[in-house]
Amino acid sequence: MNTEPAIHPTRKWLGIVAVSLGVALIVVDLTIVNVILAPIIADLSIDSVQAQWVQESYAIVFAALLLLAGRLSDLHGARKVFLIGLLVFGVTSLLAALAPNGGLLIAARFLQGVGGAMILPTSLALVNATFTGKARAQAFAVWGSTIGAAAAVGPLLGGWLADFSWRWAFGVNLPLVALILGGVLLFIPASPRTPGGIDMLGAVLSALGLAALAYAMIEGRTHGWLLTTEPLNLGGFSWSGGLSPIFVLFLLAAVILFAFWRRQTWLGRTGGEPLMDVRLFAIPSFRNGNVVTLIVGLGEFGIIAVLPLWLQFVLGYSALQAGLALCALAVGSFCASGASFSMAASVPALGQVRIGLILEAIGLVLLGATAATDSAWWWIAIALFVYGIGVGFATAQVTNVVLADVPAESAGQGSGIQSAARELGSALGIAVLTTLYFTTLGSNLRDRLDAAGLPDAQPLSAMVTDSAGSAVSALAADPSTRVIADAASEAMTTGLQISSYVCAGLLVLALASTAFISPARNRSTREVLTP
Repeated sequence: MNTEPAIHPTRKWLGIVAVSLGVALIVVDLTIVNVILAPIIADLSIDSVQAQWVQESYAIVFAALLLLAGRLSDLHGARKVFLIGLLVFGVTSLLAALAPNGGLLIAARFLQGVGGAMILPTSLALVNATFTGKARAQAFAVWGSTIGAAAAVGPLLGGWLADFSWRWAFGVNLPLVALILGGVLLFIPASPRTPGGIDMLGAVLSALGLAALAYAMIEGRTHGWLLTTEPLNLGGFSWSGGLSPIFVLFLLAAVILFAFWRRQTWLGRTGGEPLMDVRLFAIPSFRNGNVVTLIVGLGEFGIIAVLPLWLQFVLGYSALQAGLALCALAVGSFCASGASFSMAASVPALGQVRIGLILEAIGLVLLGATAATDSAWWWIAIALFVYGIGVGFATAQVTNVVLADVPAESAGQGSGIQSAARELGSALGIAVLTTLYFTTLGSNLRDRLDAAGLPDAQPLSAMVTDSAGSAVSALAADPSTRVIADAASEAMTTGLQISSYVCAGLLVLALASTAFISPARNRSTREVLTP
């Protein structure tokens, strides 16, 4: 049955622009944090693990709550949940702006993830409910183009605001939230509701499993992957020696997520109300498309977490200059996303995704091949621009590919699952790449210092790694430690090169995975969900 609101086409498009701006807040917040991370480290005196948590905490909660948010969207209406998410995001942005220390900033970032989790899947549900056919593909292009514009503004805005204070990077969200709230209330009609309940046990299992997995990825390099290399102290509890707590957390996450999957399977088979209807994975485009989404998240977002650190601590860029460098990536993304709007009628969504993945891999290989301690800015700009074009093509249409065969009646759950796959990929990508980057930095720097015959190679390497590289500038300023700073810069560059090539490899894997996505069949709900 057609439930599309009977509203003027102009109001439809204005409404989608408002919804897309809400999603853009998520991207702006992520890119701003990447650029202002160095000033945060200096101002709040946080170490590299806390710096990872400033980035990761938001993504962990985001990924953990998306399935629940998708279900809430079906039960209470997508517009209502979207508006509540905006309010939560605005209030927690204020808390982040006022945070006096790293612990409270991380807590605010956790809470921001709650608001973000309510915004993303509901935005997809609103696009699905408002448009069909060719207009739907164009609406997803607008959605992706707005994200590209946000990525273009985010790094530059973050770098500019950091010259005043990094706190303004969070405070700027408040007027934007007010503007988007007004636009959604004016141009988006109230969404229909579906009677039913929430699988709270499933929600708890999914949140705990994903949180344990992400925490293990972040802390693995600190405490050891198999055997404990450094004690874990939480409050009065201490874990030291023997089997690593990280290895135990991996096992625990696997058990919890397996239990979650079994419960969702049982609920779907017995006529219950699962948080994640696993029968949707019987749709080839949905199942394989989510695999591609997950791998793309791993390859796309990890490099953005470490690139600003290299730009600022090795090349000596200010936060504003780092933002200008990343702007090349964002401009490419914006141009490609805009082009995908006009290509919607001639190039299938899956074709655009493949074009994007190829260009992303090329851009990352170019970045790794040209990265040096004295890299010219224009080489970096070219590599990031090519990479950004790829991001724009892939991001604008990958969601359209995943949801193409999902019945309208299941759009809320389908959007939640797809959003969870995207955010889980980005969370794990950041965790994997930052772990790889800092592990490479530590081991490479230690080897360089040993080869130079310098004493205390281990503590010096640990000092640079624990500072996330911010100690390099102080070491370079003292002639007696300049050789250590040079070695650290070389080690950080090696870490970036390896990270670039690993990300490129993941994106090539995602490209290969698209071969298993079959064309959309537009099947009915009964055909899809009947056991």
